[in-house]
Amino acid sequence: MEITYVPLTADNFSPRSLEKFIRRQHVKECWRRADGELVLRPVEYIEDWDLDQRREIAAQVLEAVRRGGAAFGALCRGEVVGFAALAGERLGSRGQYADLTLFYVSEPFRGKGSGGALFRMACAAARERGAERLYISAHSAREVMAAYWALGCVEAEEIDPHHAQAEPCDIQLEFRL
Repeated sequence: MEITYVPLTADNFSPRSLEKFIRRQHVKECWRRADGELVLRPVEYIEDWDLDQRREIAAQVLEAVRRGGAAFGALCRGEVVGFAALAGERLGSRGQYADLTLFYVSEPFRGKGSGGALFRMACAAARERGAERLYISAHSAREVMAAYWALGCVEAEEIDPHHAQAEPCDIQLEFRL
C-alpha cells in the first residue's frame, strides 16, 4: 500500500478525517522516574480513542494550523494513517522549542516508516519557523519511547511546566534541529 505525505490544511482535513484512525495500543510497560533515573515498570492498560475522541483530536490538528502551527498527514487510499502537528506558539526560555503537540500513527501502519517521515516533516517545518529544537511531551510506554529514542530524541534540557503538569507520567523530550 502506497503512503503519501501532505501538509494538512482546512482544505484537505476536517474534524471527521480521523474517523477510521486506530489509536489502539496495548501498553504493558512504562518508563517512570525513580531516584532521578528512568526505570521500566509494569503498567498494563489499553489506550484507545472512541469516535468523539478522534473528532476532538482532529479539531486540535485544525486548531494548531489555524493558530500558525503546521500539520502533516500520512495518507493511504485517501485515509489519514498518521499525523503530526506543531503548535503555533513556541516554548522555552528563549522560544527555542517548537512544540510537537500531536504525533500518532494508526495501529496497522506502525513500524513501517510513516512515523519517521512525519517526524522529519515536522522537523523541517520547525526549522523553517526558526526553532532550534522540537519539544515533545511523550507517552511513557516502552514502545513509544523506543521510537522517539530511535529518532534521536533525548530528555529535554528545559521542562515545560504546562506539559509536565498536564501529563505527569509523560517523558519530556527534545530533538535538536
